[in-house]
This record gives sequence, structure tokens and C-alpha cells, in this order.
Amino acid sequence: MSNSFLSQDEIDSLLKGSDTPEEDIKPQDENLSVDELKEDDITDLHKDLLGEVGNISMGSASTALSQLINQPVNITTPVVSVTTLKELRKEFHVPNIVLEVKYVSGISGKSILVIKLPDAAVIASLMMGGDGNVSNSTSLTEIEISAVQEAMNQMIGSAATSMATMFSREVNISPPISNTWEEDTSPLTEEISETENLVKVSFRMTIGNLVDSNIMQILPMETAKTIVSIMMGEEPELSDKNNSREESREVMKNKEQTKNIDNSTINDNSNSRPATKKPSAPVEVHEATFDNLDQERIGAPHKNIDLILDVPLEISVVLGKTKKSIKDVLALANGSLIELDTLADEPVEILANGKKVAYGEVVVIDENFGVRITDIVSGPERVKSLRD
Repeated sequence: MSNSFLSQDEIDSLLKGSDTPEEDIKPQDENLSVDELKEDDITDLHKDLLGEVGNISMGSASTALSQLINQPVNITTPVVSVTTLKELRKEFHVPNIVLEVKYVSGISGKSILVIKLPDAAVIASLMMGGDGNVSNSTSLTEIEISAVQEAMNQMIGSAATSMATMFSREVNISPPISNTWEEDTSPLTEEISETENLVKVSFRMTIGNLVDSNIMQILPMETAKTIVSIMMGEEPELSDKNNSREESREVMKNKEQTKNIDNSTINDNSNSRPATKKPSAPVEVHEATFDNLDQERIGAPHKNIDLILDVPLEISVVLGKTKKSIKDVLALANGSLIELDTLADEPVEILANGKKVAYGEVVVIDENFGVRITDIVSGPERVKSLRD
């Protein structure tokens, strides 16, 4: 040896020839808990755990997306790496659609989902009834962006539900915040600095024969470590949660004791005093009155109407009616005429799920029949039709 330092080959030879058991010469960082790691360290074991969590949660997300766009969707092959926002700008071309959510219960931290804009254009087309065949779009309309945001909301919600099952606890997220990452110099999110270490989980995403691309999930290092801690049963905040639960139990116990003391005091007072009957005050009796259902309430608010806006209704048009005996019906043949009880110029009835909602006149649109609405059924008339 030319100096007092050992070369790497000499160190490896000494380790192989030593009597140290094999398990003692394994890299120690693989067995370190999250608390024993440095602030921005993450081991291969932890990457495997994050990849497994991402694989299962994104599997649920792909199912949700598939149901929305009626196309087979696969999100697989997670690749976990540690990077920075500065490095992401070099490898991920803009523009992209970015969705950010915060975990409000179950775990702490946030998650960011990034989808390439051409892939988002395909999703928007499919959600809006198109065939998904779009050119390489560099921008989306407001309606298309809203459609993609709704799809991503459903995906991240399904992923959170899957995580709740894995963690055996309720996982809730805040309302998602979405934006378009249009420039390399623009911030991905205000709370992440350029040099902060992040955990990037890349997935391969296929949508039928239309998309074969990649999407990206970004986790702050603290969020990634929290997920790893839960998976390894080493959640650092577990003791704090137990303390808070104990405090809650103490508060409930004190409330029960106070309630029992108050009840005992009331009972003692009631036993020590003779019962006296107070004279009853005269009671005024009035006849019950109710609002008339036949009175139309103009401008009355429709509470929770948004919850049923997507319920399908069957719309039908009644030209007229008539009554025939069985003999007359059996005598019908090609060319027979049936006279209806409706005049030629009389408005036809428009029914929604069998209930009359409007009147109109028959028109021809291109080669199809249509109805032009001439009058909307009033509230009292609708109530009357429901009674009938």
C-alpha cells in the first residue's frame, strides 16, 4: 500500500474474509426507522413501500377514470425517486394539468397529481362525448379544463379511499386545487421551494388505444415519510394521538361526574321540599292552519336541487287520446284511421316521467319531429297532476 488508507477493493476483501455474520454486514440504512433517518434520506425499502401504496391507490383511481370515460384505463409500473422541483422542470415538459390536495385526517401532508396536457385533452374529449381522437393540443378551453379537473378529482378521491383501506383508518382530503402549469419558470405550488427534496412517483397510463403515456404523483418528503411510518407501524405522531385520546376520555369522565353530582343535588333538593302544585294557566286553543298547496310560491328556493340534477327523466309527447272497444281494436288493419280527442291546432302535452310539465306544438327539425314549448304548467296544476 502506498499510503495509510485502504482502497475499496481491500476493504471488500477484508469484509468477505471476516467472521462477521452475513446479516451484520448488510447496509444498515435499510433497517433504519423513519425517525433515525436524516431529514431528506429515504431507503430502497421505503421506496418499495411507497411504490406499493401508489400502485394500489392508483389502481383504484384508474377504475374511477375508466367508469367516467367508458374506456379501459390502466395505471401501473410505479417508479419512485427523490428529486427537486428544479430537476422536474428539466424532465417534465409543460404545459400540464396539476391537481393539489391536502390530507385533513388520517395522515398529514399533501399530494400533487400531474397529467400532460395532450393526455388531458383526450380525457376531456371522452368525458364530453367525443371519441378521444384529438390533435396535439397546446391549450384547453375552460369547459375542457373543468372536465379534466372533475376526472382528476374522482381519481384522487378513489385513491384516498384505497389508502384508508390500506391504513385501516379514515383518510379525508380537502377540496382539490387545480391549475395549469404553463411555464417552466412558474411555481408548481407556493409551498414547495426549488431545492426542496420531493418524492416523485411516475406511473405508466394507458387509455384504450388512445393514450400510452406517463403521469406523475409528487409527495413532499414529510408526507412520504408519514406514509412509510404508517405502513411500517412506526407512525411518529401515534403517541400524541394517544395522549389526545386520553385527554378526551378524561374530559368525558369529568363531564359524567359533574352530571352525576348535579343530578344528586337536584334529587336532594326535590326530596327536602314538599311537592306543591302550581295553578295551571289558562290555555288558548286555536284552530290549526296550513299553507295552501295550490298557491304557487314564486321564487321559492330549491334546497339541495343540485343533488338530483343528473337524474334522467323520460320525456314524452301526447298528441291526443281516445277510447276504443275491444271489438274496434281487433278490427284495426293497415290504413285504418283513429280519430283523437285533440283538435288540429290544440297544443300537445309534454310529459316528464308521465307527469305533465308543459304544452307545445309539433314542429319538424331536419328529418325528425320535435316540439316547441309554448307554455309551462303552473305549480298548482303540477300539484293537481300529482294528486291525480
